[in-house]
Amino acid sequence: MNQRIIPSTGEKLNPVGLGTYIKFDVEPDEVNLSKLQKLMEAFIQNGGSIIDSSPMYGNSEKILGLLSERIPLLKKHFLATKVWTSGKESGISQMTHSLQLLNRNEIELMQIHNLVDFKSHLKTLYDWKERGRIKYIGITHYLDSAHDRLIDILKPESIDFVQFNYSIGDRNAEKRLLPFCRDNKIATIINEPFEKGSLFRSVKGKALPEIARDYGISTWAQYFLKYILSHPAVTCVIPATSKVNHLLENLEAGKGNYPGEAEKKEMLKILNQK
Repeated sequence: MNQRIIPSTGEKLNPVGLGTYIKFDVEPDEVNLSKLQKLMEAFIQNGGSIIDSSPMYGNSEKILGLLSERIPLLKKHFLATKVWTSGKESGISQMTHSLQLLNRNEIELMQIHNLVDFKSHLKTLYDWKERGRIKYIGITHYLDSAHDRLIDILKPESIDFVQFNYSIGDRNAEKRLLPFCRDNKIATIINEPFEKGSLFRSVKGKALPEIARDYGISTWAQYFLKYILSHPAVTCVIPATSKVNHLLENLEAGKGNYPGEAEKKEMLKILNQK
């Protein structure tokens, strides 16, 4: 799988990760744990990178913690979660609880979810990073309207990662945010790559175009992911799934060549054809 560089450290990272929103918010019974264990084993064995969670995602942190007891490699894998509350002490309490649920003493990436009370939490995160409780600091959002605000926060701060929405159908991030991250050496995590499934609905019944063959694309999911990963400022994308076959398809998008600017224009033209 192709690798990307985390600018603040030079650490290499495979470009396709895994989101846990909705898909991991399940009851921790044997049926669900066995199903997700197979998913996580396939993810790790096939080079998956960041696993992204949040206290907002119901049981997802708890499920990941329980799975780490079954999958030893998961205890050393790149995990990311978030703080999603107001107030310094409330933030510390929530992050401490998240680590307990995840079965970790330290975590790779802690992010401020949707910028909630980011001024309070950044102070804590700088302290935790210095003490080795986290390796990287991040901020997140999922709306186009927040992109300029993300830039304003990133400018004066020492933030390693920023997570935001970007897709072949929603390209607002190409205007300012992605170029800013590239120029200022900030790693990026892309959420909403399939626009909550609306991209799949838009191509229902359509055959993949000939251009897909040139880039090893065999599914529409790979078509959408390859477009995203072709941008030089994208570090990682985190599509969510609980199905092993979909997971393996997504991971394939991290391999091989990516379309250039001319090819991307053709991909857009094809997608927009009625």
